[in-house]
Amino acid sequence: MSDVLPIIGEVSPAGSDPASDRWTSKVWIWASAQPILVMGSLLLVAFMVVSDWQYRGLFTAIMIVLPIPLCLFAERIWTKRQDWLLEPKEMAEDAFWLGFAGLLWVPLYSDFYDTPISAGFKAVRDLAPLQISLDATSMAGILGSALLVSLLSSFVYYWLHRVQHESLFWWRLHATHHHITKMGCMRGDRTHPLEYITLFLGTPVALALLGASDGVMAVVGAFGIWNGVLNHSNLPLKSMPVYDWVFATAPQHHAHHALERRQADSNYGCMIILWDRIFGTYCGDDEVGQIGAGKAVPLSLKDQLALSFYSDERLKSL
Repeated sequence: MSDVLPIIGEVSPAGSDPASDRWTSKVWIWASAQPILVMGSLLLVAFMVVSDWQYRGLFTAIMIVLPIPLCLFAERIWTKRQDWLLEPKEMAEDAFWLGFAGLLWVPLYSDFYDTPISAGFKAVRDLAPLQISLDATSMAGILGSALLVSLLSSFVYYWLHRVQHESLFWWRLHATHHHITKMGCMRGDRTHPLEYITLFLGTPVALALLGASDGVMAVVGAFGIWNGVLNHSNLPLKSMPVYDWVFATAPQHHAHHALERRQADSNYGCMIILWDRIFGTYCGDDEVGQIGAGKAVPLSLKDQLALSFYSDERLKSL
């Protein structure tokens, strides 16, 4: 296990320079942007469910599709790092991974059409042995149920994610996601298909076993989509104190993608950071150097897809 320095209680996101250790209006804007967008999306979806809005299918589609183009536009105006701006080839590769993710997640979080994936989810929910039903009808009930599901599923996610970093055998499933050398809002879905099966399907399964209603599922989905996009974005987002004790923020996740192992082997919670704080793997570094893994060089699409099947020696040589 790599050395990970738990840096808990960092107050200022401005770095170590005392002269810049002040919360200016600009810092407040970038610290509040992520909480407002993420929590605002949760409230909007919860309101949609409670009011039984007849166009919920359309609204769900907007919530799934909207974050990426908005952030792509914002990244060109409020760029955090110029060296992270993507070339056309890189954007094309990200579009490929984004399309693959859409084929998997849209059937789970939308009732547009029936597929084997969505049918399987409903079957698990109907056959769940636990006599639990998270089928709230009020705003508070739906938001509370969504938070409960997020905390439980992120606990499982935390340990699975941590094992992937501490075991070379399991790292091969996760390495595709870390062999990126730039951060960008489309990069969150650069995930190998095998990793989706072993890691990211944990949340839908947890939702099913807990008997989560479609409304609770929609709220959890909105949280995951918006937070995932923002945490990988090339925007100068800051961590909001108190909020960032529970919910993961972009600076925390940027540290997780750093080439430096001390930073990369930390902040395993991509949505909920609380478990990192509890189990001592939290890193509060506000800035990172080179992004990536191994030699920190971009991999071809072929390598990204075949990475999970490489030998240990070849895996370590990349």
